[in-house]
Amino acid sequence: MQSKADMIIIGGGVIGSSIAYHLLNDGFTGKILVFEKDGLYEFASTPRSAGGFRQLYTTVINMQLSKYSLQIYKNFSRDMAVDGEKAEIDFKQRGYLFLATEKMMPQFEKHLRLQNENGIHSQLLEGEKLLGIIPELNIEDIAGGLFCSESGYLDPYSVMLGYVKNAKNLGAEYIYDEVDSLITDQGQVKGIKLADGRVYHAPVVVNCAGAWASILGEKAGLPLPVVPLPRQIFQFDIKEPLKNYLPLTMDPTGVYFRHEGEKFISGYAEEIEPGMNFKWRRSAFEEHIWPVLANRIKNFKHAKIERGWSGLYDFNTKDHNAILGRYPGMKGYYVAFGFSGHGMQQAPAVGKCLSELIRTGKYDTLDLTPLRVERFAENELIIEDAIY
Repeated sequence: MQSKADMIIIGGGVIGSSIAYHLLNDGFTGKILVFEKDGLYEFASTPRSAGGFRQLYTTVINMQLSKYSLQIYKNFSRDMAVDGEKAEIDFKQRGYLFLATEKMMPQFEKHLRLQNENGIHSQLLEGEKLLGIIPELNIEDIAGGLFCSESGYLDPYSVMLGYVKNAKNLGAEYIYDEVDSLITDQGQVKGIKLADGRVYHAPVVVNCAGAWASILGEKAGLPLPVVPLPRQIFQFDIKEPLKNYLPLTMDPTGVYFRHEGEKFISGYAEEIEPGMNFKWRRSAFEEHIWPVLANRIKNFKHAKIERGWSGLYDFNTKDHNAILGRYPGMKGYYVAFGFSGHGMQQAPAVGKCLSELIRTGKYDTLDLTPLRVERFAENELIIEDAIY
């Protein structure tokens, strides 16, 4: 069986669905097929993420992506409504807070200046101002905190569903089957072959398969430095509630925590081997996270872990940033992966900008050429310090 389309998007998660939606919303009139192997999104990275949204980055391009996406997420429920049904994403603008030791403060002051120069409303807080946000915070070893009140956290699964519903509503067709390989011929992408042997032809293929994307590229001789990297998240409850709802807070140790309803979730950037590993370990919470939590907020000493899960980063091993745009030497082949944990945060901007590039041949809303594929060969890496 052979089928034809004008465009194939591999990966129906938040990135692929945002691109599909924006293409159709911006006037693309061709047939778009979106292939997603996990129809229930059981192992997809988007719904397994911590849902944090921040603008506290250290590179201008990441600040621009988040600044644009913030405006979209603020009005997402209204603007992405389908047939009068709002696309609620539970966006809590409770802030994002990076805590700093004395040694870290010079770097934070440098980051603050760059963020403010680029329209990010961040501020450095000390002492009583930190306690005003989290009254229970232990600040004995904390010199200050970089805080952005506009940021916060949301429900990533609902964001993804919002884009999926809107893409389908505009005519995108979702096919829930696994893509096995890309079909190419003499420097031109021709389509894809499914795991069951079926072939679909299209002159444009966009690879948004996240942690699985680099495997597909490698098979076709189109490699990129991205590996699947597991990250664990834990949900817990406490005996004595906190006075205030938390911003998403990053401890100097790399442990983060935030409210999840009336409970809490937490995780950390553990040293772990790349691979397709969806196991989570209670011992990781008890050994690495709970001691940090208990030290930072006394109420967390009586934390009771309730559940955990593991999801995959599409981790860019070279500079930890997204790889976006045309793949050189392969006409019609575009990539959008390697986000290293901030794909959901940047999905609105990436969808808009990739739509422009694919339809018109150039970026308009934001210039994302710093994140081009060629930057690795040209040794123009975008080094982001704030990656966890």
